[in-house]
Amino acid sequence: MFQDEAGFGRINKPKYCWCQKGFRPSVPCHHIREYRYAYGAVDPLSGDSFFLIMSHCDTVCMNGFLQELSKEYPDDMILLCCDGAAWHKANALSVPDNIALFFIPPYTPEMNPIEQIWKEIRKRGFKNEIFATLEKVIDRLCETICSITNEVIHSITGREWILNCFISE
Repeated sequence: MFQDEAGFGRINKPKYCWCQKGFRPSVPCHHIREYRYAYGAVDPLSGDSFFLIMSHCDTVCMNGFLQELSKEYPDDMILLCCDGAAWHKANALSVPDNIALFFIPPYTPEMNPIEQIWKEIRKRGFKNEIFATLEKVIDRLCETICSITNEVIHSITGREWILNCFISE
């Protein structure tokens, strides 16, 4: 599985949009810095995924994520590919027995296919909209994550170089 975190909040970045010819679209924007973080792990082969919404990106939240991921797949040995974030390598990190961490090289987010899932979530649920409360952001994030099927995850993350590692001829 490939793992990463992404922040979602009330601050938004206007995106391109379509409108009737001759009109300039009005896109709402505000800069309130309230965030929640989606921790996720995806399996490019099957499209299986596991997501949790957490308050911070730190070792405590990463420990919680790993514990819940371990509970979700108690009979599996999970090879979890992570980036080099400090909380992925902290001394206080408690990795369950059925999870083994390994890391992509520094400064290579393109090697982690879950990065494309974050783009898909932003495209589907967070384009040109402002949210009145942080709870509304969390609700939209949960709805959007739940709308992404295993087939979509597989199609986005199932890169040839990854699939070739696991499919024998």
